[in-house]
Amino acid sequence: MHAVVCVDVGSTYTKAAAVDVESGDLLATASHATTIATDVMVGVSAVLAELAAGLAGVDLSEVVGCSSAGGGLRLAVIGYERAVTAEAGYRVGLSAGAKVVHVGAGPLDPPALGALVADRPDVVLLVGGTDGGNAHVLLHNARALAEHARPAARRAASGAGRPATAGSIPVVVAGNVDARDEAVAVLTAAGCRVLAVDNVLPRIGVLDPMPARAAIREVFISHVIGGKHLSASPAFNAMIRAATPDAVLAGVELLADGHGDVEGAGDVLVVDVGGATTDVYSVVTPDPQEAEVRREVVQVMWRGRTVEGDLGVRWGAPGVVDAALAENLVDESEAAALRGPAAARLADPDLLPGDREGRAVDARLAELAVTVALRRHARPQESGLVRRPGKDLRQVRLIVGSGGVLRYADPPALRQILSGATNDLAGGWKLPERAALSVDGRYVLAAAGLLGGRYPQAAARLATGALVRLAVGPAAGPASSA
Repeated sequence: MHAVVCVDVGSTYTKAAAVDVESGDLLATASHATTIATDVMVGVSAVLAELAAGLAGVDLSEVVGCSSAGGGLRLAVIGYERAVTAEAGYRVGLSAGAKVVHVGAGPLDPPALGALVADRPDVVLLVGGTDGGNAHVLLHNARALAEHARPAARRAASGAGRPATAGSIPVVVAGNVDARDEAVAVLTAAGCRVLAVDNVLPRIGVLDPMPARAAIREVFISHVIGGKHLSASPAFNAMIRAATPDAVLAGVELLADGHGDVEGAGDVLVVDVGGATTDVYSVVTPDPQEAEVRREVVQVMWRGRTVEGDLGVRWGAPGVVDAALAENLVDESEAAALRGPAAARLADPDLLPGDREGRAVDARLAELAVTVALRRHARPQESGLVRRPGKDLRQVRLIVGSGGVLRYADPPALRQILSGATNDLAGGWKLPERAALSVDGRYVLAAAGLLGGRYPQAAARLATGALVRLAVGPAAGPASSA
């Protein structure tokens, strides 16, 4: 037996799964409160010890991990214009597991730089121009970041420390390849940490997310994790392979596609309800004819993720109530009844309700978060110049719920929480028509994503074999939602 331990260091809990990478079997799981106030390796050591106690004689020395502790990965996107290159960068950033905290477009001026710094990104994704197209804005913005960086570099060299400035933030350059080398040279000369990759939008209508996604992952591991000072132990940095949402998306892709002799589930929809955010992942197969008819300026990402920073069942609980009221999912009376419990969860994120009433509130908040997040993920959206087409999810065959509130809920509550995925006929999006419901009750999708690069066959077996099935077919939802 060859076992690998996959650890996810979350903002609230640290979870671990021991996996036999020869068979893909899940051997054991463990969890512990994340020890972010001291050193996150204290919590990691606790889950490793728990696994070792239950798996006596099994070598658990190989450990890989992901993390969203300390706020996860905060990304700023700076592009040529909001509707095209900045939008492309925004979509790529989400696929990389980032929380996109700032989107800017056009030439950076002092107010724009101030706004960028105020949003406290961990990484800047600098894009602009198709290959061979406009180079002026990309180069202007590289120079603006460089000019802003030079005073910080001088202060750091003199021992005065490095304040939070745009120039102290790592930059991934993923714009017009004809201007890329010059942009990199300008930023490097100013002391910026820079990675250069292929253009996220090489030509209109074509989106190439993978090189930038890999570079953002590299910066997250090499700079962001260490910069958050989550642990004094070098073992923590050595363990981390990705931001948690990036690992989960990789696991979702394995669940959909399979690998080798492991058959995938096909089109998949995953909703992960956390304390601060609710993330939605989808892997869908586009209809070739419809895709051709509605060709977009920025190509639709058929494998992607959205993150809703105002929806969660602890820190984000008040946001759930506000969003549900705005979406007409609750009336004023129910919203008023939920506000007190939501505020209590914000004030005490470690709250674990011990009575039926408290658990019912958790389930209701999670149900509303799921429904609102799915609406935002799948329905068409327009904001100024930006138009995001809706996702056609009618052919989704598997819906997966994830997150602590689902893992600890009983089957009736689970069906309630996930009901919006199949019954939200007023949501303005194309619902799955014949999908099974399941729960990632042992948190295997992040583990599968961590294993996928080196052990893809085992990772696919893990992703497809460890989910808990709730309901199948018409029992899970309406016969049609078109």
